[in-house]
Amino acid sequence: MSSQLHHAVRDGITRTLAIVGLAGVALIHLLDAPGKFTETPYLGWMYVALIAGCLVVAGALVRTSDRRAWAAAAALPAGAIIGYVLTRTTGLPQATDDIGNWGEPLGIASLFVEGSLVALGGPPHAAGPPVRPGGLDD
Repeated sequence: MSSQLHHAVRDGITRTLAIVGLAGVALIHLLDAPGKFTETPYLGWMYVALIAGCLVVAGALVRTSDRRAWAAAAALPAGAIIGYVLTRTTGLPQATDDIGNWGEPLGIASLFVEGSLVALGGPPHAAGPPVRPGGLDD
């Protein structure tokens, strides 16, 4: 297998994993959003922003392997992890019901998918050179 083909296959697989992961983050938060709008509306709107951001970044990764898309693919779920930890430790304004609730199944699923995305889209991709849409940079 040539170096360019190997790079293209690896890039395609990695981007596909990230796209599926971003869709997973969006779906998990979509499933949890109705309760958030009822309990704490500002968190519901933060969910909407996260969902939209994940979909936009997934769309960008469909077209390109640009380092900015990879940085966003890691930053969005990292922000969600931080939010999860805050709601389980100190709580957020008007949102203290989940303090200590580390075992919620949807939250555990979210942490798994988000942690995987942070690992997948972290420094090697975010710091690398941007790849032209449809092109190879070898």
